[in-house]
Amino acid sequence: MVRIFPTGGPRVEVQETRVQTDRVLTIPNILSMARLVGVPLFLWLILQKHDGWALLVLALSGVSDYLDGKLARRWNQISSLGRLLDPAADRLYILSTLVGLTWREILPLWLTLALLAREAMLLVMVWILRRHGYPPPQVNFLGKAATFNLMYAFPLLLLSDGHGWLPSLAAIFGWAFAGWGTTLYWWAGILYVVQVRRLVKADATAD
Repeated sequence: MVRIFPTGGPRVEVQETRVQTDRVLTIPNILSMARLVGVPLFLWLILQKHDGWALLVLALSGVSDYLDGKLARRWNQISSLGRLLDPAADRLYILSTLVGLTWREILPLWLTLALLAREAMLLVMVWILRRHGYPPPQVNFLGKAATFNLMYAFPLLLLSDGHGWLPSLAAIFGWAFAGWGTTLYWWAGILYVVQVRRLVKADATAD
């Protein structure tokens, strides 16, 4: 069942979880667990400035992210655990990258705080939805586009930590992706706030 709420802009959907299987040890879930295990390794590699290995771990994470969703749908192995693991892994990779790049002074502190503030705002919205008996909002197109931009920005900014034409080129494209990603990230977050506000107001009117 899908609930669609008007936002004055692109439609934002909240989809109720329809569990296909309760199995834990499925191939998609194992891939998601492997991604989670790679998060501390990825952060350690960034902090130790082993950038080549860090990019390799990030690339493998991206491949596993694609495969676990595709296999879960093809083999009808969508599960409640998988719905938790997949977005958790995405957010932890983004968080670990923010911590690592900020620690190395590649990212300015204000940008890191801006992205973390958006995540905190979304957590509050999810809490409000749960209080009213609704599941977390389904990721919309803007949210997916924002994540896409940021996942390209971070490796490029990591490559920019050096001298020569390649780091300079990586910095140009990295900051372009970071700017678009941050803007879209907040735009999607504001749409969620509007969505939740209208939903809560409608519930109050119904009561």
